[in-house]
Amino acid sequence: MTDFGAHAAHYQFAGFIDLLKHLIRQPSVVGAEHSFFRVLQRELEERGARVTWYEGLLVAQGNAPQSAMLSAHVDRHGLICTGPNEFQYAAFVSGHRSDLLGNAVSEELMQKISERFDATPVMAYEPWSGAYRGSGVIKNTFICEFRNNLIFELEGLEHLVAGTPVAFRDSLKVDQSLLSGQLDNVLTAALLVHLFSLGFQGTAFFTAQEESGSSWRYLLEWFRRFGGSTNRLIVLDTSPYPNREAADVQELVLRKKDAHASYNAQTTSSLAELCDQLGIRYSFKDQYVEQQNKVAQQQGQAARSLGSTEMGRITLASNGFVQGTTLQIPTTGYHTMQETATIASCLGFLRLLSHLAEMNQA
Repeated sequence: MTDFGAHAAHYQFAGFIDLLKHLIRQPSVVGAEHSFFRVLQRELEERGARVTWYEGLLVAQGNAPQSAMLSAHVDRHGLICTGPNEFQYAAFVSGHRSDLLGNAVSEELMQKISERFDATPVMAYEPWSGAYRGSGVIKNTFICEFRNNLIFELEGLEHLVAGTPVAFRDSLKVDQSLLSGQLDNVLTAALLVHLFSLGFQGTAFFTAQEESGSSWRYLLEWFRRFGGSTNRLIVLDTSPYPNREAADVQELVLRKKDAHASYNAQTTSSLAELCDQLGIRYSFKDQYVEQQNKVAQQQGQAARSLGSTEMGRITLASNGFVQGTTLQIPTTGYHTMQETATIASCLGFLRLLSHLAEMNQA
């Protein structure tokens, strides 16, 4: 860590790595995040935050809750037992196999997922307490033609009953300047917890079921109940790139829009201006995708989607009642056990959000 000098020391980066190592080993399968919320509650309260639970949402607040509003989803991909020795992709079960716009899960997507987790070690747990229920390994994955669904066969977990979540067994790997593991989205959730160690006094939201497209519902419910309208919500996440060369062009990723909605221009601009002031390299993901699509069109290939984010979903669903922007860390190996991010991006993330919170308090 000494290679990163004063920034690593100032932002207590060794403490963050210890926290991330702890959190990445705690299961948090989409639709079964309760036990992870319990772990987060303890970590946040030890850092002085006031923590409140709601359905699908954990809210942590400091002494100046309006100074900044940041959100990170805590769910990760995994499996759910759906019958005797039968397991399905949890996001498909939790999301009823469709997205916010009602689009069904495609066979192409199911095939892509089936190739990601061959021979991956897994562990089962009680969704509320987090109690360990056994470990196993994925031995086969196939698409059931009768149900048009993705089915996993596991070895070692034949005793489980339907409804038991099964997480991919994981640990953090630190290799010089890179962090790797199933980072989406425990990485930015851990960074958000660590901000309280650094004196963050704003509001942090930790949402469930983002990977199945449902987290915006829980977040919007909170704003309707307590917070009123806002245009300053910042949603934190990872952002996929095809390789390290493409990812390393920027330290942080901003967006002006996604496939669902345009973001608040003022809030987005404020992040870009702060990046400029701090000397943090950034780019806009929507512009990157649009440029890639121009090249693809010239080559007769299909265009890519602008992507789906919690920010876009809540903006669209609330008709602008809740607005803001996103801040993301560029990664490779998206939605695999080898998703990789740079330490430089994590430090830039902490620097930017720390200055943003201080700016809002001033």
